Amino acid sequence: MIDIDQYAYNNNFSSFHPLEKSFFALFTILITLTANSFMTSIIVISVISLMLITAAGIPFKFYLKLLFIPLSFLIIASITAVVSFSRELNNYFFYFELGGWFFGLESKSLNTAALLFLKSFASICCLYFLTLTTPVLEIISVLRKFKLPEIVIELMMLIYRFIFVLLDTADLIRTSQLSRLGYSSIKKSFFSIAKLISNLFIRAYYRAQGLLTALVARGYDGKIRVLERKYSFSYKNIMIIILFETFLIIISIFGGGNFV
Repeated sequence: MIDIDQYAYNNNFSSFHPLEKSFFALFTILITLTANSFMTSIIVISVISLMLITAAGIPFKFYLKLLFIPLSFLIIASITAVVSFSRELNNYFFYFELGGWFFGLESKSLNTAALLFLKSFASICCLYFLTLTTPVLEIISVLRKFKLPEIVIELMMLIYRFIFVLLDTADLIRTSQLSRLGYSSIKKSFFSIAKLISNLFIRAYYRAQGLLTALVARGYDGKIRVLERKYSFSYKNIMIIILFETFLIIISIFGGGNFV
């Protein structure tokens, strides 16, 4: 989480307008999800990954590590979409029988699962593009421009801040345990993890209360006001975004796919 935040502030796209990056990510996600085209999803995954690694300057190993996080969930979801079961023997090209039920694979289910996997993976790449190139405070400023309810924005800012409080508290507890050889054996490791979890939320709660007290002492009235960096729109970037989204639409229509 901390590494993501650091790269969001220190990348080659940090000077671009947050609205440009937000529109690019959101419109690309919209086209990817509505287009039933394998080619569209593959192009989005390739282009976004190349942009982040070569143009934005995000390290390849770090980006690859991020991609592996949702991969297990996507694989499980795809497997559930592939495997079907019935009392009758359908057009399975591979199946087995268990307790009077037929469990098998259909070619149509394989195509559906593959398309679902690619769509989801491409959408995740778009979200990573936004989070790795745009700080959360700038994303929140974009949401404020779209007149999102103020209570939702304040909750987002506070939750974002408390995530780091939680991580910092966990790091302090773990450092203390390591200094006392709390992870020197498997048995001690399980005991230390249990103690860490049991104490983490209690200590984080008190730190959050202290943070709230500090905010109130500084005149907190329910709204967190931060200075926003001023950006200027780039007509070159806007034209590139329009051309890329148009290209995706053309590929989706004439590349063997259609829109839902």
